[in-house]
Amino acid sequence: MESPDEVEVANANGCELQATLPRALSARYDRRIGRIVLHLSTGIDLAFPPHIAQGLETAIPAQLTPIEISPSGFGIHFPKLDADIYLPALLEGFLGSRHWMASRLGAVGGKSTSPAKTAAAQRNGRSGGRPRKKNLVVA
Repeated sequence: MESPDEVEVANANGCELQATLPRALSARYDRRIGRIVLHLSTGIDLAFPPHIAQGLETAIPAQLTPIEISPSGFGIHFPKLDADIYLPALLEGFLGSRHWMASRLGAVGGKSTSPAKTAAAQRNGRSGGRPRKKNLVVA
C-alpha cells in the first residue's frame, strides 16, 4: 500500500501532466477516412489509421465505436476490443509497447531492399546459403 507521501507525489505529478500535456476531449472513428480522430485540449485534431496501433491492428469498423476517454484525458479505451492507447505516448509516436513497436519495426526492416542487401544475399547464395537444419530423430 502506498504511503500518504507517495500519493501526494503522484497527485502532484498528475497535476503537472494535466497542466503541461494535451488531453483528449473527444474521440471518434471516422469511417469516411478510416481513421480514429482525437480532438485535443490544444484545439488540434489528431487522426491515425487504427491498424498501426497495438490492439487495433485487426479491428473492423464496428469494433472501433464507442471510444471512451479516461477522466484524465490521457487514456483512450476501445471497450469492444479491450484495448487502450496512452495519449502522451501516442503524441511521441509510440503506438504500442516497446516490444510491439520493435517487432513492427523489425518487420518493416526485413521487407526493405537495397543494392547492398541484394548483393549480400547473392554472395550468401553463392557460398551455399544458410546451413540446413539437422532433423532430430526422437526415439
